[in-house]
Amino acid sequence: MRPTAVLRRLFALTALFALAACGARVAPLDGPPEPMGNFRLGYNIVKDDGAQIGPLSRRAEPDAWEVSLADAIDERLGGYDGEGLFHIGVGVNAYVLALPGVPLVVSPKSILIITVNVWDNATQEKLTEEGKQITVLESFSASTLVGSGLTQSKKVQMQNLSRNAAAAIQRYLLDNPAWFGLPDPEAPEDAEVPAQAEAPQEGLVEGEIVN
Repeated sequence: MRPTAVLRRLFALTALFALAACGARVAPLDGPPEPMGNFRLGYNIVKDDGAQIGPLSRRAEPDAWEVSLADAIDERLGGYDGEGLFHIGVGVNAYVLALPGVPLVVSPKSILIITVNVWDNATQEKLTEEGKQITVLESFSASTLVGSGLTQSKKVQMQNLSRNAAAAIQRYLLDNPAWFGLPDPEAPEDAEVPAQAEAPQEGLVEGEIVN
């Protein structure tokens, strides 16, 4: 998506959720982990090459999104020890880190838009032909009811959005079960699961991950 289109979408989302009472809910990390078949996290690369900043937003420090998102993805997906190796690249497209507003009148919501790409180390192939764009909102809680700009620091806002983004990335991966040798829940019971290719000796290099 072009930068102007991303920014236009961000403006629309900011307007839509300015008076919203809640954000996106995500699965907690304190429960049993979702089965992910052959998945094991390889490279986890996040790039913020001039992300668009939406209206009513604080400004993130240089590289702050790269650290926050990479930490959240590793927290969410780094514990899987499947036989396959998969690399994740994330580009930060745009964001809003809500500024303090007027409670119950204008309570801006924090928003993050990213693009995700996935590589299979075994086949050396990119699984996401054009990249998957994902939009996440801050989670609803007592501290965000009147707007997180009033109750949370910028760092906390980024951590919450990053964790929601990591959960959304996991949901996207699980929507493609064949990548990890998992059965498709919508397929007939007697359908065969594609075999996992054996990993070659050489893996992808880090510079190939995001684009």
